[in-house]
Order: sequence, then structure tokens, then C-alpha cells
Amino acid sequence: MSTDLKGKVAIVTGASRGIGKAMAQTAADLGINLVVAARGKEELEKTAAEIAKKYKVEVLPVVCDVIKLGDLENLVCAAKKKFGQVNILINCAGVSSQYPFQSQPIEDFEKLAHTNYLGYVRLIRLVINDMMAQKYGAIINIVSGSTLVDPVPRNFIVYSSLKVGLRAFSKGLFWELRDHGIKVTSILPGVTDTDLTGKLKDITGDTSRLMSTKAIEDAVRFALTVPANVCPLEISVINQQTPWTAPVIPFKQEHPVK
Repeated sequence: MSTDLKGKVAIVTGASRGIGKAMAQTAADLGINLVVAARGKEELEKTAAEIAKKYKVEVLPVVCDVIKLGDLENLVCAAKKKFGQVNILINCAGVSSQYPFQSQPIEDFEKLAHTNYLGYVRLIRLVINDMMAQKYGAIINIVSGSTLVDPVPRNFIVYSSLKVGLRAFSKGLFWELRDHGIKVTSILPGVTDTDLTGKLKDITGDTSRLMSTKAIEDAVRFALTVPANVCPLEISVINQQTPWTAPVIPFKQEHPVK
């Protein structure tokens, strides 16, 4: 893939806030036109307008719930109708649910699986044939630093197991696609100061255990700008104070009101 990214087109999911918004801003700063996706229409449109104004790129907001296959199909169709192609996919949409397994609501399982694994796989499947026809493309999946330890951290076992699966899928996908000029990169971030973790009282009490999105932005920038014959397969970005061997999520944890 060419390192000259101006005018390329990227889909970014989970783009209205947190890591997804930071990834969209990073892509825009590289001159990439964007299709930004999230569930909340008002916040998404506000984000799209902000990015377009600041970075002088075209930004198309598309309301999308990655759980729904129809929404994913509409997202890709909207991107191709507007720009004619999709060159880059940055999968950032995510939900979290931290409980001891015996206390975890059963209804959370399907949402975790569809958002944090199937949503990624389905969207990749919807864009991959066009990328293969173009003989170039870049896929970036936000995985999780929790996949770096074995066993995965307590209270994260359903979430993290799905991310372990996504990490394995991403590796396998790279080997299948590398001869087609397509790069696949997994980003493995530690606990980041976003809405996903920022509402968890016992984490935010010690901000030294949180990192900003800046390091993740730098990782994505690196992945997108390395020479055409180089693919960063995985980039781990972990806060120095994240004690994965003694997880920061305690068993007794107040959860945000749904």
C-alpha cells in the first residue's frame, strides 16, 4: 500500500468518541477522507463536522450499530456510493462488561460477541473483496492488551476471550491476504482513559494506571505510514503501571447505570 494517503478512504467504527474518535482524527491528519460510524446520530454528526473543519477532509457520518448486519451492509454501501472505494478499515467499536463470571448477566454475552468480534469479522468480509480487487488495503483492529497475559485478567474473561479470538483471526487473515497487497494490524492497548473505562470508579481513582489515546494514535499512524513492503502485525501499547498480573478491576465494582 502506498504511504501517500491523501485522498484515500477509511471507514472508522466507534468513531464518535474515545479511541475510535482519536483514530478518525489520526487518519484525517494524514489526509484520509473518512466514513465515520457510531450508534448515536447527534454525537456522530458533531464529530464528523469537527474533523472535517479541522483537517480539511471529507467526512461522511453513517449511523451504524455493528451488532446488526444490515447496518454494516448499509455502512459499506454508503461509503462506496460517496467515495467509490474503501481503502482502509479501522475497527474500533467496542463494549465492555466486567463481572466475576458467575455474576455476569447472560444477556451481555451476545452483545459482547457481536460487537467485539463478529462486528469486526463481518465488516472485514464486506470490504475485503474490493480491497483484493484493488490489490491494496489496510485493516486495523483494536484488540486488547488483556490478551497479552495467560490467564486473561479476572472479571474480563468473556470480553478478553473474544479479543483473544479476534487477535488470532487477525493473524490468520494477514497470512491469507499478504499476497494481495493488504495489511492487517492488531493494536493491543492497555487501560485507556475513555468512556469505556472512565466510568469505572476504582480505576479512575488512580489515573497513573490510565493512558491517553495519544500512544494508540501514534501506533496507528505508524501502521499506516510504514513502507509498502512492511506490515506491523501487532502493536502493543501498555501503560507502564497497568498491573495485569494483579488486575485493576476488583471483584467488587460499581457499574455505570445503563
